[in-house]
Amino acid sequence: MVLFFNILNNIGEKMKSIKILGSGCAKCNKLYEMTNQAASQLEIEFEMEKVTDMAKFVEFGVMITPALVVDGEVKVSGSVPSVEKLKKLIKS
Repeated sequence: MVLFFNILNNIGEKMKSIKILGSGCAKCNKLYEMTNQAASQLEIEFEMEKVTDMAKFVEFGVMITPALVVDGEVKVSGSVPSVEKLKKLIKS
């Protein structure tokens, strides 16, 4: 029943594309883990990718990592927000 309700709630919503930009440092890995947790708690469809190519950082205008990119928009750079804050960033 809950699954059916969640499917109905997500009708018309496209899958979120989430990228974590970073070199692979501890903060980058932490942002990846926390973002995965936040997106999972939102019960949305999403795909996540770790991006370590510095040329891609420049394409997004990111100078400080880690950075969170949702659907092509940089939401956070240089910090690791709380799971609750990440949920808001992913939804917005």
